[in-house]
Amino acid sequence: MVFVAFLPVEEQLAYLRKGFDEIIREVELKERLEESIRVNRPLKVKVGFDPTAPDLHLGHTVLIRKMKHFEDMGHRVIFVIGDATGLIGDPTGRNALRPPMTREEIDRNAETYKQQVFKILDPEKTEVRFNYEWLGKLGFEGMIRLASRYTVARMLERDDFTKRFQSGVPIAIHEFLYPLAQAYDSVALEADVELGGSDQKFNLLVGRDIQREYGQRPQIIATTPLLEGLDGVEKMSKSKGNYVGITEPPAVMVKKLMSISDGLMWRYYELLTDLTAEEIAALRRSGRNPRDLKLDLAERIVADFHPASEARAAREQWMHDVSQGQVPVDLPLMGCADPRLRQCLLAAKVASSGTEADRLAKAGAVEVDGVVVKSPAERLTPGEHVIRAGKKWARVRV
Repeated sequence: MVFVAFLPVEEQLAYLRKGFDEIIREVELKERLEESIRVNRPLKVKVGFDPTAPDLHLGHTVLIRKMKHFEDMGHRVIFVIGDATGLIGDPTGRNALRPPMTREEIDRNAETYKQQVFKILDPEKTEVRFNYEWLGKLGFEGMIRLASRYTVARMLERDDFTKRFQSGVPIAIHEFLYPLAQAYDSVALEADVELGGSDQKFNLLVGRDIQREYGQRPQIIATTPLLEGLDGVEKMSKSKGNYVGITEPPAVMVKKLMSISDGLMWRYYELLTDLTAEEIAALRRSGRNPRDLKLDLAERIVADFHPASEARAAREQWMHDVSQGQVPVDLPLMGCADPRLRQCLLAAKVASSGTEADRLAKAGAVEVDGVVVKSPAERLTPGEHVIRAGKKWARVRV
């Protein structure tokens, strides 16, 4: 037996709590951690990802970072790639049927997922499994027996199913199988803990129930919040254009991260870094310029996915482009209540009229944080921005 040098339980709990919305039940997690020390057995921590898209963004990494935190505490993380559940399509948050993926799409995306998650996770401490391994063996009889362990009434307790049912939006029978298939993953792996986004809470709770049905101790579940995108309002999403992709060039990532609001910066410090709550609190009390704190954050995040030298170079490039020499020092910060570019140009007094604002933008003479914006109706994301309009400069907060 290999001896694992676990930290004391209270220290583990303090580290693991950071970044979670909810732990069900924390008292059970404490008991399981105490047991793991007593018998020298790491907890089995399961997390599932359906390979629905080839690229991950920072919103996905909130959960991956919590996986890493369990690894930091000496526990065994099982990264489940849903090559079987991906064929069903997760109905979470959907108001319509999600088209099932093809096997080719799943295989292609799964390979990129493996490459990307190991930018955060330790490949030596992470077990990668594909759930078709056990779900494929269930067969027709096994799936019927699994389905018999849950009722339609309980399935309709799920908010998105209830809303669709009440509004007359069709629910396909195979969508009911998704939570059961995810739950059976926990049975097959005998999971101690399952992690997921807060929108996955129903599925995770089904896992607890199904484990009981199979005579296992119910897993502890821990949910992470959904990360707000660059706009600070909507969940980070490629479809909404408010995302930072982890495979994007370092300079692009830094530029995007520098556009977030000061308030959102602290949310990102909490969910996208390994700093402790005490270290983040100390930064809040430091009195440092928010811009410098944001630069530190951007460099830290970029260095998780690119070489540290490239992260530093991207930071310096941003400083050169936006702060050193090209932008006048100590520009006053102007408020802009209307996020449309035209209105921000007027509020910042770099255009004297709406007509001039439109002309400058359409001529390609307007840059926002170093990026040319040609549409006067373009809506700036909430936060602080540096604007150039012709030869004039301004700092605005939307």
